[in-house]
Amino acid sequence: MVSFQHVHEKDAPKLHNIMQFYIYEFSKYIPEIKLEDNGSYKPFDLEKYWTNNNFHAYFIENKGELIGFALVESAAFPSPNTIQEYFILAKYQGCGFGKEGAKQLFSMFPGAWEITQIEKNKPAQAFWRRLINEVSGGHFSEEYTDGVYIQKFNT
Repeated sequence: MVSFQHVHEKDAPKLHNIMQFYIYEFSKYIPEIKLEDNGSYKPFDLEKYWTNNNFHAYFIENKGELIGFALVESAAFPSPNTIQEYFILAKYQGCGFGKEGAKQLFSMFPGAWEITQIEKNKPAQAFWRRLINEVSGGHFSEEYTDGVYIQKFNT
């Protein structure tokens, strides 16, 4: 069973550590992503997740084991909910944990959603289209703008 643990500012180093795997995976789609001089990827600026009530950082766990993370921006009218970043470790991909976790996020933040994927990330496009079609009963729209696919739907 997938569960979410809210990430507090004191847990930022742990989140940055798991984000290194995410950035590594993403680097195959964005060649500009390069290692820093210290041998790690440049960390994300997470400050808004500690200071703004519309930004939420979560660890994703399965039976108490850390298996991923989610960064969510909750709706602030007229903007929809968005998943800023979403990641399941490679050894847990394809096991249904990503799908289960995303459905939980949609329940946690009901209403309008926009999910985006870059053009080169075909696996993410397939995952999100399939899941959004399922949770929306096929009632979603998709657009392509500036190298990004955007699905819009309501929960």
